Amino acid sequence: MTAGTAEHTRAVLDKAARENFPVAPRFLPRVWRADLMAVYGYARLVDDIGDGDLAPGGTDAALLGLDRGRAEDRLALLDAFEADLHRVFDGSAEGPRHPLLSALRPAVRRCRLTPQPFLGLIEANRQDQHVRRYATFDDLLAYCELSANPVGRLVLGVTGSITPERVRRSDAICTALQIVEHLQDVAEDLGRDRIYLPAEDMKRLGVTESDLAAPTGSARVRGLIAYEAARARQLLDEGAPLVGSVHGRLKLLLAGFVAGGRAALKAVAAAGHDVLPGPPKPTKLDLVREVGATLRREG
Repeated sequence: MTAGTAEHTRAVLDKAARENFPVAPRFLPRVWRADLMAVYGYARLVDDIGDGDLAPGGTDAALLGLDRGRAEDRLALLDAFEADLHRVFDGSAEGPRHPLLSALRPAVRRCRLTPQPFLGLIEANRQDQHVRRYATFDDLLAYCELSANPVGRLVLGVTGSITPERVRRSDAICTALQIVEHLQDVAEDLGRDRIYLPAEDMKRLGVTESDLAAPTGSARVRGLIAYEAARARQLLDEGAPLVGSVHGRLKLLLAGFVAGGRAALKAVAAAGHDVLPGPPKPTKLDLVREVGATLRREG
């Protein structure tokens, strides 16, 4: 790996600090941290491809074997990325082309991870290229099954904690976190011509797309955000017993995920559910307090 490529991949991994929840905190065993950061690097890169947020210059396209003339072709990039993912699993001596996928290979082998969650994340980003509105909440949940739930399943896989009940609880948490992120990013998503608020709810509450393009939210918009936030909170509560089902440092990690969602929801509420001026974000102190509250409640 060249110095430029190493710097490029580090820039992707550094985005972990901007998430609502801790990705691979220092209290975890070193091997877990390495594996979780490898999974995060994969998930972050596939989202950057789907959102058109890759670093300029076509470096990722070149790493994936595409010529720079196709560096803006998101579907071609996703196809090349999927082909490179298969090199992670096929056991060939050649190995993956992209360094973030090369970094994933040891985690896949050590934890016996399967391709399905990784493929789900790619499919979610393919869906983003042609589905820009969601008619119902169930439609949005089906999207989250691809875009969010695989991440929780990978965390359980890395930590050797998979059971059917834990997967069910994890799915509820991950879907909630995805919904919270959509609520924070309504204005940004609209700028990409995407709306992750169910159209049936918008119609029922009298919210139009032009309302979402305003600099601040009307009473109707804020009512819609409050309604969807309550749904996310219910999902977090449904998933939270996952924390009490594990022990030690894993308990603290999972409490951090739940707390990140709850702290973000409190930040949205503190903004009067007006997310249009910019995404309301919790402070680190807010997150710490929510971690403590989650451990007391679920421990």
